[in-house]
Amino acid sequence: MNKTIAIIPARGGSKRIPEKNIQTLGNLPLIGHSIIYAKENKDIIDEVYVSTDNDQIKQIALQFGAKILDRPESISGDLEPTVSALKHVLENIDSDQIENVVLLQPTNPLRPENLLREAFEKFLMNNRDSLFTVSRNHQKFGKIINDKFIPFNYSYGQRSQDLEPLYFENGLLYITKKTLILNDIIISENALPFKVNHIFAQVDIDTQDDLDYAKYLYQKK
Repeated sequence: MNKTIAIIPARGGSKRIPEKNIQTLGNLPLIGHSIIYAKENKDIIDEVYVSTDNDQIKQIALQFGAKILDRPESISGDLEPTVSALKHVLENIDSDQIENVVLLQPTNPLRPENLLREAFEKFLMNNRDSLFTVSRNHQKFGKIINDKFIPFNYSYGQRSQDLEPLYFENGLLYITKKTLILNDIIISENALPFKVNHIFAQVDIDTQDDLDYAKYLYQKK
């Protein structure tokens, strides 16, 4: 049986919001939202792992029914790529039957209910080795060179609705073959971009303002 597991990387250190991953959103710690989301998709996800270097996060993750992997200090720094934590989990559990990994970031706690189901179906149907969620950006971008603004994705006077579509990686979820992660890759060159048109795609918590916005949306939705 080929398994699919969810991994939630949750470091204890955070510069902008102290103890960010356990800040509350609707009476639940941020990390709790991602664990619950994974658990609610148990027809896809066989096991839920939290990779952390923090005792408080460990306790909360256990309360919500996740399995814990102690993340070594050597891969817990600010500059360490996320793939290091995913690879560490796979190398320290029995991963022989695991085929796919779903990455859920605690800083993206709000996800459309059917997102994983629809994305996973597309992932299997297209036979890709990775998938990531994207959303369209409707802003007019440009560069400033020698104090002059150079439009990047539009011409002066062009209407916003006529812009050539540009998309951003929204961080809601990633699906990746285990073999890729063991080669230090989350998004491959042939990754399938899965388009998400939902207000939750605008939530990626890095600052207090981001958290306040997430709380506003949570109450509203």
